[in-house]
Amino acid sequence: MTIRLLVADDHLIVRMGLVSLIESEDDMRVVAQAASGREAVEQYRQHRPDVALLDLRMPEQDGTAAIEAIRADDPAARIIVLTIHSGDEAVYRALHAGAKGYLLKNVSGDAIVQAVRAVHAGGSWIPPEIAARMTARMQQPPLSTREIEVLKQVGRGLSNKRIADRLSLSESTVRTHVASLLDKLGADNRTHAVNVALERGILGEGDLEDPSRSRR
Repeated sequence: MTIRLLVADDHLIVRMGLVSLIESEDDMRVVAQAASGREAVEQYRQHRPDVALLDLRMPEQDGTAAIEAIRADDPAARIIVLTIHSGDEAVYRALHAGAKGYLLKNVSGDAIVQAVRAVHAGGSWIPPEIAARMTARMQQPPLSTREIEVLKQVGRGLSNKRIADRLSLSESTVRTHVASLLDKLGADNRTHAVNVALERGILGEGDLEDPSRSRR
């Protein structure tokens, strides 16, 4: 049986390398390619591949949103994430969305091929170190949407008063959110909290850029 695959990555060279790797296997064939999350969803719906290889960071629609859209349309979809992002939150979101495999782009070609075969057979492919981190992540209380909004403003160097003004909250409410997110992240102070959030993938470097300043 030939395993039919969708390969989605916005970097052409990476995508070509994956396609070449897959096509070199006698039992695999690439039936569709995509350069964005939105295109990945469209190509999946059109071709219904046996396995989809998706990058997490893609334009138009990120990988996690694409996984959710694909799984909403096809709950049995077999999806493997292949990414440079090893942050706990990135892994957690992808697996929570329904990915069956999670690989970093520094893995060998043999590992990618083995993962495809394992997931196609109905299994999963999660490296032991990632599985261990996910076990620890599941025991940590998640940040609320509002706490993440506050954390972004903290990362931009804003005081509690300025955060309150920007988010239309009271200053006491902001203090409560800051205290809560420090506790959840196990952080000693605001700077430590931002560093932990970046390390875990809760925040990206782009989240620390202030849009209001870029418009000036």
